[in-house]
Amino acid sequence: MRSLTHCLFAPGFLFASLAAIPISYADTHLAVAPSTGSAQHRSAPINVIFDTDIWSDIDDMLALAMLHALHDRHEVNLVAVTISTDDPRCASYVDLVNTFYGHPQIPVGIVHKGMNLEAFRKKFPEVPWPVSRYTELIPQRKKSNGFPMYPHRLTDGTKAFEAVSLLRKSLAAQPDGSVVIIQVGYSTNLARLLDSKPDFAASLNGRELVARKVRLLSVMAGNFGVSQFDGKEIPKGVPEFNLMVDVPAAQKLFSTWPTPIVDSGFEIGISMLFPGESIEQDYSYVENHPIADTYRMHCEETRVAYPTLMIKRCPEDLRQGTPDLTSVLYAARPDRNYFSLSKPGRITILAGGGSRFDESEGGTHRYLIQTEEQKARTLEAMVMLASQPPVSSRHSEGMAGASPRPR
Repeated sequence: MRSLTHCLFAPGFLFASLAAIPISYADTHLAVAPSTGSAQHRSAPINVIFDTDIWSDIDDMLALAMLHALHDRHEVNLVAVTISTDDPRCASYVDLVNTFYGHPQIPVGIVHKGMNLEAFRKKFPEVPWPVSRYTELIPQRKKSNGFPMYPHRLTDGTKAFEAVSLLRKSLAAQPDGSVVIIQVGYSTNLARLLDSKPDFAASLNGRELVARKVRLLSVMAGNFGVSQFDGKEIPKGVPEFNLMVDVPAAQKLFSTWPTPIVDSGFEIGISMLFPGESIEQDYSYVENHPIADTYRMHCEETRVAYPTLMIKRCPEDLRQGTPDLTSVLYAARPDRNYFSLSKPGRITILAGGGSRFDESEGGTHRYLIQTEEQKARTLEAMVMLASQPPVSSRHSEGMAGASPRPR
C-alpha cells in the first residue's frame, strides 16, 4: 500500500500518499550496479507471486494491472496473488480484477488473523479508516439489468485460500530458482512463510522452500533517500507505513530471507506520480473498467476527506504515487535501465518501523536509486503497462482504432 494519494505525514513516520503536489527528492546519482537478472532467465516468462495489502490505497491496484499486462506480454507468469490485509473483500476484489483481465485461473490467498479494520483503528487512531472503500464497493456494482458489473467467481472472499498455504503450494509447483516474489504491503505473509513447517505441498520448511524456489524478492518498503513533501525535507530512514504495520514480521523478513532482496524505498515512488489524465484517456476502450472506476472512486473519497489538497476534477487532479508499480517494473524488467542499484549491503528494520542500510561487500540486499534522466522513461513505462487493454478477454472486443501498445 505505499501509494501516495492523500498524504498523512504524521510526526515520526511516513504514511500512504501524496496527490497533486510538486515533488522532488535528493540527488542519488550512483553507478549502475549489476542486475540480479541474467540472460538465461530472460528467455522465458518470470514466475511471479504478488503479495499485496490491497485495501484502502490504489497503487496496489495499478501494480496488479501492470502484472496482467506483463502476463499478456509473456514477460511474467502471474502464479498467485496473496493479500496481507485481513479483509475478505480484498480477495474478492483481486479476483474481480483477475477475471476482467481474462485470467480468472490465478489463485488468490489472504492472511488469517492479520491486520484488520479494528486493528488499524487501534494502531493508527489518527487515520480515518478505511481511507477508501473500493474493495468493498466495486464488487457490488450492478448493470441496469441487475447483473454484476464485473462478474467473477470469488464473490465470498472468506472462501479464498489461506495465504501461507497458497504460497507454499505455489512455490512447490515451480522449478527451482525460478520465482520472483513481489511484496508491496506488510511482511506478515512472507514472515509466516519463513516459519512454516513441511506439509502436503512440500517436505521442506519455509526457509528451505524459499531458498530452493525463489531467486529474488522485490519489495516496497523503507526510506533510503531524502525526499521532499510540501516544501519539507523528509530524511532517509524515517519510519514507513509498510514496515510500521507489522514491525516484527518485517524484522524477520529482512534478517532471515535466504535469497537476494531489492527494495524500492518511499523516495522512489514519491518522485513519479501517476497522471490522473491517463484514467480518462487510456481506459475508455470499454465502458466499465474496474481500474478506472476504482481510481475515480478513490479520487472522490480523497477530495471529500482532504479538502486542503484542492482536488477539483476527478480523476484528472489526483496524481497518484507509484511505489508499488516500481517494485513490479524492476522485478519484471531488471535489465532495462529504468533504475540503478545501490551497492550490496544489509537492510535493518528498526523498532519503530524505520530502516537502515549498511553497505557490505557480501551483502544480499540492495535498494533502487534513480537519476533524473531515468524518471520520465520509467513513469511512461508504468503508465502504459497499467493501461494496456486485456488480450485474452471479451473486453478487448470492439477496440478498433485503439492505439497499439508497443511490445
